[in-house]
Amino acid sequence: MKFTLSWLKDHLETTATVAEVVEAMTMAGLEVEHVEDPAAKLAKFSVAKVVEAAQHPNADRLRVCQVDTVDGRKEIVCGAPNARAGLTTIYAPIGAYVPGSGITLEARPVRGVVSNGMLCSARELEIAEEADGIVELPGALPVGASAAEAFGLEAVIDFEVTPNRPDWLGVAGLARDLAAAGAGKLKDLSVKPVPGKFAEPIEIRVDGAACAMFAGRLIRGVTNGASPALLQRRLISVGLRPINALVDVTNFLSLDRCRPLHVYDAAKLAGGFIEARLGRDGETVEALDGKTYAATPEICVIADGSGAIGLGGVMGGESTKVTEATSDVFVECAWFDPIRTAQAGRTLGIVSDAQYRFARGVDPAFVVPGLELATKLIVEFCGGEASEIRVAGRAPAAPGPIDFDRAYVKKLSGLTIARARIDEILGDLGFMLEGGQVTPPSWRRDVDGKADLVEEVARIEGYDKLPTDPLPEIERPAGGVLTQRQARMRNARRGLAARGYDEALTWSFMRCDLASLFGGGQAALRLANPIASDLDCMRPSILPNLIEAAAKNANRGFADVALFEIGPCYRGDAPADQWTAVTALRAPHPPKTWEPVGREPLFALKADLMALLEELGAPPLQVVQGQASPWFHPGRSARLQLGPRTLVAEFGEIHPRMLKRLDAEAPMLGFEIALEAIPEAKKKPVKTKPALTLSPFMPLSRDFAFVVDQATPAGDLVRPILGVDKQLIEAARVFDVYAGPGVPEGKKSIAVEVTIQPREKTLTEAEIEALSARIVAAAEKAAGAKLRS
Repeated sequence: MKFTLSWLKDHLETTATVAEVVEAMTMAGLEVEHVEDPAAKLAKFSVAKVVEAAQHPNADRLRVCQVDTVDGRKEIVCGAPNARAGLTTIYAPIGAYVPGSGITLEARPVRGVVSNGMLCSARELEIAEEADGIVELPGALPVGASAAEAFGLEAVIDFEVTPNRPDWLGVAGLARDLAAAGAGKLKDLSVKPVPGKFAEPIEIRVDGAACAMFAGRLIRGVTNGASPALLQRRLISVGLRPINALVDVTNFLSLDRCRPLHVYDAAKLAGGFIEARLGRDGETVEALDGKTYAATPEICVIADGSGAIGLGGVMGGESTKVTEATSDVFVECAWFDPIRTAQAGRTLGIVSDAQYRFARGVDPAFVVPGLELATKLIVEFCGGEASEIRVAGRAPAAPGPIDFDRAYVKKLSGLTIARARIDEILGDLGFMLEGGQVTPPSWRRDVDGKADLVEEVARIEGYDKLPTDPLPEIERPAGGVLTQRQARMRNARRGLAARGYDEALTWSFMRCDLASLFGGGQAALRLANPIASDLDCMRPSILPNLIEAAAKNANRGFADVALFEIGPCYRGDAPADQWTAVTALRAPHPPKTWEPVGREPLFALKADLMALLEELGAPPLQVVQGQASPWFHPGRSARLQLGPRTLVAEFGEIHPRMLKRLDAEAPMLGFEIALEAIPEAKKKPVKTKPALTLSPFMPLSRDFAFVVDQATPAGDLVRPILGVDKQLIEAARVFDVYAGPGVPEGKKSIAVEVTIQPREKTLTEAEIEALSARIVAAAEKAAGAKLRS
């Protein structure tokens, strides 16, 4: 919302400067966004008089002018056709920046004659779009007067209007608040009726669902031309283009009183009536912006005998617009439902000044007075005579009284304010006071409780006067203890972050077709009222959301990501179908390099998973291959189980088919842990950590190559080897898996490096061979392994 100080003074008696008004607005709770002061932009430009204008010796279209300026007499070369002796115009000195041309003036010869400044046009000063020559000003202006003063330019204040204060969308409403805040005295805002000279010939109809109240009157015999200069300056100062007197009056009242109106050329209305109703299927309106809009049954339209001619509360129609040829004008002043108008604006993609105000709720009690004021201005500017006013429908009920104990101000805000001062503030803001009840004015429908009244009093009295006493100390409750589930979630976050994963926060929703692919099935938990069409199911797994997040990062040039999320998942409506997932995803796309890359991504992911499970206190788990969920690659995935039935985690490479459905590029690998499936750790007696004992003997290693069935997991071979002698065998590591020539069909060779750490003495060759034989026997017994020859 924009306004100027002189405009404000139409409604407020004040001697305040622009800076003082801005300060008063800020202290009254209004957010001033910007103050545009043209005097600052044109500070170097001043009034000058041309004393002599001689023909340039080297150019037919140039004049060499002797000019009296604020800097003394200057010789200036000018090419304007109206440059002549005796002309009063605007002078720009050397070094001035000319906004309209984007140049900074320098003293330089023009066809051999040095120009010591510039005589400016209105376009070069950016106060007009076109100019035929340099500015011509009244001769009474003194030399040296500022350009802003010469053009009557003043600062424009722009402030943000909160949705609950539509009365601030009129300068008069702002003046009322500033008067209450002590910045001046509010002038009389009442409107004197304009007597009707004849009966209103046009019938007005309303559909209550479309428009609550519609008032109108005919003014005949008008002469529609340019509006007065003062009115044009007001509109131009806030960025509106003057059109003609009739339209300018409606635009002015929209800004001055927050009272949108519309004018129709009465000769173009058909059927002898005008009505506000809901649109009909197939109905369209050609609006004043030149576009055609569909008038659906949810949108209020203005119609006559020919059909819809305007969009109620949003924008008028092209078919009935006024022109300079208009002699009879019908003036509409209505109250449109804020919610329906807001929805219409969103549906149509229109945010006009009228729609913006109606959507926030204009003053319903100002319908007829607004029409009277518009009539007064139209008759004053355009002549003519007005009919009687015709009203259809009725305004919404006024706000009801609120029981208000003045002591509540002290209780809620801490401010100590006398009852008389409280009543004075509320009275200045337009509230009606009667005993212990306060009735909000018709333009303050946002006030519906005593807390709102306290806020108004505190706002006007000054938030800077609120007490700064600290709150009384209260005994702090003992700090809460985390449950095991909460502790595990915290530990999982720390553990994954330490291993290089970034935490993601995604929706708990997803598309139902994806939910069915990732465990939701036909029982996917569908939302009755989704926030978006592609978020219509609760997620059965976090993996799809992380895959989409990784794909978005890849599309923006960050393909190598590692993400995790901890949160709820839903595979049904029953409590047993809801669980907490710890989900991680890796998209290994390292930069190209000649150096050898790290270990196989799948084993790196498995190492992260196993380390995390150990951190979470999970017991030893069974690795089962070939039974992972279908969104994992069948040959590069596994599941971790506690016993034959309890699934604790799944990990592996994401199936390429699933990545294609999610528009993501392979490879991507992930794991998902069901946090509730990890049993609670048994309480163990507190033991001191044993002292570190280091063996003084050199460790040694032996390599074994075992032939096992193709389906045998490597872990089934490593576990029995570690159990042969827990004192001597320190580690067993798989370093090669081979299938091919030299190995029977259906078999594979697994090479294991066993690290042996002597404790008491150096082992003899015979003791090493005996231990090796026990290792081979344990592998054969547990996994059916044969030592490869």
